[in-house]
Amino acid sequence: MDMNMAKGQDDTPRKVEHVAIIMDGNGRWATRRGLPRLVGHRKGAARVREIVDICPDIGVKYLTLYAFSTENWKRAEAEVSGLMSLFRRYIMREAERLHENRVRVRFIGDRARLDRKLIELMADLEEKTAGNDHLNLTIALNYGGRDELTRAMKTLAEDAAEGRVSPDDIDESAIGYYVDTRYLPDPDLIIRTSGERRISNFLLWQSAYAEYEFVPTLWPDFTAEEFAAIIAGFTGRDRRFGAASA
Repeated sequence: MDMNMAKGQDDTPRKVEHVAIIMDGNGRWATRRGLPRLVGHRKGAARVREIVDICPDIGVKYLTLYAFSTENWKRAEAEVSGLMSLFRRYIMREAERLHENRVRVRFIGDRARLDRKLIELMADLEEKTAGNDHLNLTIALNYGGRDELTRAMKTLAEDAAEGRVSPDDIDESAIGYYVDTRYLPDPDLIIRTSGERRISNFLLWQSAYAEYEFVPTLWPDFTAEEFAAIIAGFTGRDRRFGAASA
């Protein structure tokens, strides 16, 4: 196993580089307007474009979006089916634009439960944008932090059983090699919209030193201006990573 591929914790405080967002509030946005929940999800998908577009301008190199969790399968069948259709349409509609804007797209999560057409679209978009470097966009689809760690530990155990890794090799960097985000730096900042104050099984391993921002705005109303203001406020935070202030 090439441990050089695994990422370790950078102990040097830095300006925001990687922002992750729990895009919450689509259903409530629609319900408050007397509209079907899927209308809110469509409005939320349109908001993604605005947030993606502004990231390079405000210094964000990595953006990770929580689109569908492993727990979201518990929702009504019609809503889940509508969301899957929305994901397919989003990829088909935005693929060329993302590529032209030099956005590299990756997906994290367990793809096994997704339908074949969606899996193919995801793989095609990852391949199409693999050489881009203007922004790294990661979409968490059928993702859960506990599920991710469970899958990672199974693979690690298999490698250990096959002699590819020794117990003495297992440290934080080694575990980081097995999680879905092995190619990303840990998030500096995690934003959750809609006013809820919980992390909902999102990036459990990666968020050990992340800062959090919980905002009352529902995701369809979360503007690029509000996002930029949060990023500007973040740059003044003193991130010590366990060390004492100077």
